[in-house]
Amino acid sequence: MKEGLVNFRGIKEGIYIYIREGDFKHIKRELEDKLKESIDFFKGANLLGIKGENISDNEVDELLKIIQDKYKLHISEAGLPSYLEEEKPYEGIYEGMTKFINTTIRSGQVIEYDGNIVIIGDVNPGALIKAKGNIIILGTLRGVAHAGIDGNYKAIVAAYDLQPTQLRIGNIIGRKPDGDIITSGMPEIARICDGEVLIEPYLPRK
Repeated sequence: MKEGLVNFRGIKEGIYIYIREGDFKHIKRELEDKLKESIDFFKGANLLGIKGENISDNEVDELLKIIQDKYKLHISEAGLPSYLEEEKPYEGIYEGMTKFINTTIRSGQVIEYDGNIVIIGDVNPGALIKAKGNIIILGTLRGVAHAGIDGNYKAIVAAYDLQPTQLRIGNIIGRKPDGDIITSGMPEIARICDGEVLIEPYLPRK
């Protein structure tokens, strides 16, 4: 089952709140809904703090204010354990966990995985692909692809034909160029080079 925007995760030290990337208004609403549903449980829990994807310090402070002032819950002064603060990006981009999907991804569909994603088919406009590792499309990419979502700038996006609505690696965005796109007629690969997304033909080593 796909996680929501707000997730309460238990570890040996207590419970921390993990926030997935999304609209901040929806994040606040979901947080309040979940707190209301289980307020008695949370009153007795050791809440450690908040960790999230692309969430600012000001947004974290606003969420903590809701938890502490509106719902009168205590946040541990010890905070998040160091191993959570120092969490490393997904490192299996060379030979890690890989999810294979043998179908075309249509508008409105969201595919997300904590490793690499290989899609045997096209990704249509309006579809979204997110992976902690690489994204490989054995077809045409016309939707949105976000590789290395937890900050791995060594991740790549590759396709037989790269025509993305938006392409992102880590937090670096490569936007669709203005005007008509001239395709190379061969597989293409997007990677980070000098802080920018570079798209080039894939030339296998001989």
